[in-house]
Amino acid sequence: MPRRKHRQGSKPAGPPTPTIPSDVEKPAGPSHALAGSDRRSHPRYEFIAAADVVAAESGARIETRVRDLSQQGCYVDTDNTLPLGTVTDVRITKGSQLFEARARVVYSRATKGMGLLFTTIEPEPLRTLETWLNESRETSWLAANRRRSQRVLMTIPVRVSGQIGGGLLFEEETQTLAISAHGASILVSTQMYRGQRLTLSNVQTKAVLECVVAHIDRHQSDHPRVGVEFVLPNPIFWHVTFPPKDWTPRHPDAKAHVKTGDLS
Repeated sequence: MPRRKHRQGSKPAGPPTPTIPSDVEKPAGPSHALAGSDRRSHPRYEFIAAADVVAAESGARIETRVRDLSQQGCYVDTDNTLPLGTVTDVRITKGSQLFEARARVVYSRATKGMGLLFTTIEPEPLRTLETWLNESRETSWLAANRRRSQRVLMTIPVRVSGQIGGGLLFEEETQTLAISAHGASILVSTQMYRGQRLTLSNVQTKAVLECVVAHIDRHQSDHPRVGVEFVLPNPIFWHVTFPPKDWTPRHPDAKAHVKTGDLS
């Protein structure tokens, strides 16, 4: 049964909105380093939407589509890539929702596409971006959770803490229902929302990491099941060896296990 306690505290400052003026931007560094850093600290999710990319200086316009999206940028498919460091205005449309930002080309692959790093985002478009990321994160989490070979049903004591409305901080002791190298399914009694940032502690090992609420299932019991995704994948957090991604009941390791059992 989850146990929780609350404590009043000042509201911690959230991550600042990128506001790098285009006239003081530094030239783009090596594309693979920037793209790699972004991918490690800000997970990218598959996201398909129409996009217009306009070079700020020349006015060159590219009508294309977004392939994936993160908090820091996006990747667009195009045959007409722009040079590294090009400052652009990007406009992404999905249904009736619109996102606009100033961005810089940090990765370019001729005739294939380019990676854009968001440098300036106004508050309203930022809310749209957060909505899209919350939806994409949940879709990704549910898809991963359906791959049963990649998760382990295991009860592990954990401590969850974070912030709820009014600047109130909470801490709750509970347990996992299922775990993976990318997150877990846990029982909670505290009201939560998708996209909420939490701190998750493994009570047994004292390990602590940041995670994000990816999915909330309120139909199982009085205490909702919450799917949390690690901000960065951490396969050693649970001290459990997970099956390989290609594992199935026909996997050689599974067959070897069956044969060993037959001989015992």
